[in-house]
Amino acid sequence: MLRAVSVRQARGVVSGRSCKNLIGSLRSFSKIVSQVDASDDSQTGKFVNTVSKPYAVTTYARPNLVLTHGKGSILYDLENRQYIDFSSGIAVTCLGHANEELAQVINDQTSKLLHCSNLFYNLPAGELANKLVSKTRDSGAMKDAQRVFLCNSGTEANEAALKFARKYGKTINESKIEIITFKNSFHGRTMGALSVTPNPKYQAPFSPLIPSIQVADTEDINSVAKVISKEKTCAVIIEPIQGEGGINIVNEKFLVELRKLCDENDVLLIFDEIQCGLSRSGKLWAHSTLNESVNPDILTMAKALGNGFPIGATMITDKVESALQVGDHGTTYGGNPLAARIGNFVLDKLTEESFLQGVNEKSEIFKTSLDKIAKKYPDHVLAVKGKGLLLGLQLNNSVDSTAVVNKCRENGLVVITAGLNVVRIVPALNIPNELISKGLDILDHSLKQVIESST
Repeated sequence: MLRAVSVRQARGVVSGRSCKNLIGSLRSFSKIVSQVDASDDSQTGKFVNTVSKPYAVTTYARPNLVLTHGKGSILYDLENRQYIDFSSGIAVTCLGHANEELAQVINDQTSKLLHCSNLFYNLPAGELANKLVSKTRDSGAMKDAQRVFLCNSGTEANEAALKFARKYGKTINESKIEIITFKNSFHGRTMGALSVTPNPKYQAPFSPLIPSIQVADTEDINSVAKVISKEKTCAVIIEPIQGEGGINIVNEKFLVELRKLCDENDVLLIFDEIQCGLSRSGKLWAHSTLNESVNPDILTMAKALGNGFPIGATMITDKVESALQVGDHGTTYGGNPLAARIGNFVLDKLTEESFLQGVNEKSEIFKTSLDKIAKKYPDHVLAVKGKGLLLGLQLNNSVDSTAVVNKCRENGLVVITAGLNVVRIVPALNIPNELISKGLDILDHSLKQVIESST
């Protein structure tokens, strides 16, 4: 009974006050008003404690906040409160919430065909694979891109990449199975992807993981040279810009030398651009601006490709394809007509020249203001990091990034953390400039509050 009542209450709020608020003008945010997380006896608290929390598997530590809907770069909760969104669902909703054009695309495709399995071809999946390859080549990235495996998430895209690499290595010799990964990297939470995510916090509870993994350092090419082997290594996996690990841009010279080592040892180079790709860096791919010799053999993607709908992809060269046979890999849902149709729409938007120009212009607005914040608090801010709209404010140990994130939420701004005590900023790529300015004012104010409370 508690469950039924709580669900009806939640629906009532969504269809009542909140929807009226959407139709009306957005809150100006001109005055920062603290709105602490809802109490246990609030409508939100009752929903969380009686409907959701007792029945949901333990994953994230979440505040008493139930999001009900959004529009563009504004989110709304069960208490009818509004938040500027600098997180875009962890770098996912690149075109913003409730995008009207995308809603029309979804409605049209659901009236035609949702699913047909990969036992048959379907139009949207074929078009998306073709488009990903052609647009990638046109962008100046991955010049030998040729084939695409469509799946449902980033970790699945990386699992496919690791399997393809292992298969390639074993076609040369049975012992060529080792994979090199890097400190501060994050590639997913399934067993294969977790095995190349060398963070004890994530790995320790599930060890032993997949064997034959070597860990190197993106600050030291010799650390790669020491563990790479023509006889044993099949692949190197790296993020050109590390997201979860702290918004760390990998040096171009390092990547040039890494590509050279891979070529010398007949090792596949995998670029994980699940977070930094698909125009978030200001180019279609983060490696688009690198030396033309720095091209991967395998490229993984997800997040922004579906603007919130689950989809991922693994792009490979013909060299990798030549090692694969029918039955080596597969998926039930991957490349379903709905996900692929969404991917086609999103990719078209993200590759428009005017759209990419807008991403870079918005990036400059962010970086200019973040630099001012860093100069304002020189004893507490170590660096402004990142590229495009994958940005971070790295704090020193005197300020806890989680505390800043929590204070921002109280003040009406959603941001998230990353490794190395970083406040991560990954908004929708089309976020209005006015909301950028207002959100940064809230970040500045919130950081000041946390600093003052800790002294």
